[in-house]
Amino acid sequence: MYPSSCDTFVALPPSTEGQRIVFGKNSDRPDDEVQEVVYFPAKNYNAGEKVECTYIAIEQVAHTYAVVLSRPAWLWGAEMGANEHQVCIGNEAVWGRESADGEEALLGMDLVRLGLERAHTAEKAVEVITKLLEKYGQGGSCMEDECGFTYHNSFLIADRKEAWLLETSARYWAAERVEGGYRNISNQYGITTKIDKEHPGMREYARREGWWDGKSQFNFAAVYSFMPTARIEASGSRYCEGKKLLEKHNGHISAETMMDILRDKDSGINMHGGAFVTTGSMVSVIPVNPALPGIHYFTATPYPERSVFKPFIFVRDIKQLKQTCSPTYGSDDPVKKKPRFQSKPDRKHQLFIKHELAAAIISTHKEKKQEHKIMQNMRQLEKEKVTEMEKILSDGIEEEAFLVNLFSRSVDEEMALYGKS
Repeated sequence: MYPSSCDTFVALPPSTEGQRIVFGKNSDRPDDEVQEVVYFPAKNYNAGEKVECTYIAIEQVAHTYAVVLSRPAWLWGAEMGANEHQVCIGNEAVWGRESADGEEALLGMDLVRLGLERAHTAEKAVEVITKLLEKYGQGGSCMEDECGFTYHNSFLIADRKEAWLLETSARYWAAERVEGGYRNISNQYGITTKIDKEHPGMREYARREGWWDGKSQFNFAAVYSFMPTARIEASGSRYCEGKKLLEKHNGHISAETMMDILRDKDSGINMHGGAFVTTGSMVSVIPVNPALPGIHYFTATPYPERSVFKPFIFVRDIKQLKQTCSPTYGSDDPVKKKPRFQSKPDRKHQLFIKHELAAAIISTHKEKKQEHKIMQNMRQLEKEKVTEMEKILSDGIEEEAFLVNLFSRSVDEEMALYGKS
């Protein structure tokens, strides 16, 4: 079993409108999995403290940055997110010649969160993730109730000035700097001959394994890739379609453009139906000017075509985002117990429950080809929020206190729409 879809995008000047970087990702996960949006403030730690990741504990650092994360509710890490320094990271599953089976270690999703908590730039995030990868490795089931579902990871990382593509195979890795234009990734290796950073033993390991002759030009994707034909066709098609959509809007890519791309069904980017679906989406707009705030939009609900992208801005005194936090079970959580449990606990958060009820109504009306008022109201709310954020992106923050509850207030407005249905 493997996901049929997962796509991450980044656009940099001159492909964007204004001096901005636009980042976007669809998280495609099992259709019964809940994705929550959570916030963790910056924090200081004492020497010798440990941090409990999904499966293993590792050494904690002295200081972690504030982060906002979109993550499967059962695990510690995240599919995507941003930090207070406007670093954004998304990860995807990749399969190569190296087996992804093995002992439990760090998940790719753990590495997303660790990179955001510990790095103030995209390049530093590459360093953080690769050092942790080399020290602890990657491994463990990536599904809540499926022991054998494992994969390696690729990451797209952006900040105010550039982006990095990082691809891994076990403890080996290669990274490529993206300084302009646009880039998208799907569930396949994409780094070829332009390699800006790499594991010092990566080429020699490939030579010893007989994957590379040691003489021809080194192509990371060609050397380390191996996927069944079905996977190659699925990810390759989405990659090509995503690239076409970016090219179509080249020079004018905005938050709305990225939202439209994530909602595109014909390309397969918006995964709908089947065992894997788009369970959460993220779009970030990061001004090159450090005096201006980054805007991070999250759905916290599945299916972006019938979800609202709600804005989040890093300011002081933000509290936890309660309406999009799933129930927790502490030491009684079945994920913590061995062997793997037989049934999953209820992890639906408040917004998810409301959205689920509204989605049933929307689906019924779509079957009858009737335009439903809920969808109109959702799009109107989103448009109003994007317009409000455009002013902040242009003029900066006038009153920081007003933005403390920006995301939560937007969630309340969305749930109010569902209440009227």
